[in-house]
Amino acid sequence: QVQLVESGGGLVQAGGSLRLSCSASGIIYSINSMAWYRQAAGKQRELVADINSGGSTNYKDSVKGRFTISRDNAKNVGYLQMNSLKAEDTAVYYCSSDIRETAWSAVRRSWGQGTQVTVSS
Repeated sequence: QVQLVESGGGLVQAGGSLRLSCSASGIIYSINSMAWYRQAAGKQRELVADINSGGSTNYKDSVKGRFTISRDNAKNVGYLQMNSLKAEDTAVYYCSSDIRETAWSAVRRSWGQGTQVTVSS
């Protein structure tokens, strides 16, 4: 069974930076896309950024130029570097990965437990 564990969240002042990590463990043959979502209090979960196996990235408009998603395929780890943080970035951040456990199994999406990011203004 695949597990995703996020780390790196916390409290930061507006304008500051945080780096989130998402480590995948378990039986993993390959990881297709990796993504970061966030959910602010009282709001729906939204996609922040994603990256496919070839390294192509996609960002929510409001984070373009401030956030950078990356991955280390050898270590099965994804990252979200967040710079110039704003109060509106405050949310619980979740990582997700589309993982194939064996060469012949279907791709399944796994989710982490979430990590809180709070930006004080």
